[in-house]
Amino acid sequence: MTRRMFRLLLAGAAFAAAAGAARAEEVVLNAVHFTPAQVAYAQSFLRFVDKVNARGKGVVQILVRGGPEVIPPLKLGEAQKSGLIDMINCPAGLYLNMVPEGEAFSASYKTPWEIRENGGWALISGIYEKKGNAKLLAHVDAGAGFHIFTVPEPVKTADGGIDWSKLTIRSAPLYREFLEKLGATVVVQGPGDVYTSLERGLVNANGYTILGYSAFGWDKFTKHRVDPSFFQTDVLVSMNQAKWDALSPEAQKILEEVAVEFERESYDNTIAETKAQGAAMIAAGQTVTEMTGAGRDAYLAAAAKASWDRIAARDPANVDALKAKFLD
Repeated sequence: MTRRMFRLLLAGAAFAAAAGAARAEEVVLNAVHFTPAQVAYAQSFLRFVDKVNARGKGVVQILVRGGPEVIPPLKLGEAQKSGLIDMINCPAGLYLNMVPEGEAFSASYKTPWEIRENGGWALISGIYEKKGNAKLLAHVDAGAGFHIFTVPEPVKTADGGIDWSKLTIRSAPLYREFLEKLGATVVVQGPGDVYTSLERGLVNANGYTILGYSAFGWDKFTKHRVDPSFFQTDVLVSMNQAKWDALSPEAQKILEEVAVEFERESYDNTIAETKAQGAAMIAAGQTVTEMTGAGRDAYLAAAAKASWDRIAARDPANVDALKAKFLD
């Protein structure tokens, strides 16, 4: 833990203690989000927080301590599991080493409410409680996928696909193996390092969503986008299980009600904002290369297979049960 991280969290704990002394019935939860505050995912989480705080006055409040400057994104799962932080806004793909089954969120194209209705949410919530000491609250900002953005114009192959061998792609851990199997050179980095890597030519492509892309300034370098998208965004809001268990039934009810409502709200917003931000980047000069035919089909099939293969390789115990809920 960095000294800065410790000071910020200690200050948060002191704040929570003071609030508790003033209003013993109100609980204050410390939270961290995985992107910088200006990025769409953090802005979405802050809207969730505002809804909880408005409805939970006198009962439960969320105090947002910040983003990557407080806890590095790849450490968020561990920080929540240990109780260092109460709540995180973080993709499942950033702590698959802890809960490999989290990949089911990105491998599925079902909506969060469909997963709730068919029992998939209860199934995976139990897995997160056991492996991550985590209480899942919501799958937010779903409905969009990941794209490859490139510096050079993508080279198409005869079958309608892309010649991936010409690209060195910055990747998140979630889709590293998928991109490697396509034949690309892959560099795994957190979002905070990508701008410099693109600027210095260390990578000539980047995997990310349309949503929030330009907020990082990456579109200055990557003037081309490859369609279609792959996977589904897998951003979760979750809590330390022990902290959740210590909440009053009233506080738990407020958090769960807002979480369910916000899943739908953020889903609709993600689709609308993805369309708007994509159009804005195209208007600013970004071009789109659309894969077609057999090349497109092979690309999407490889993405789907990669996720389930990786879950099975890490822990096959829940694969069949998860497939029954998360696949069509």
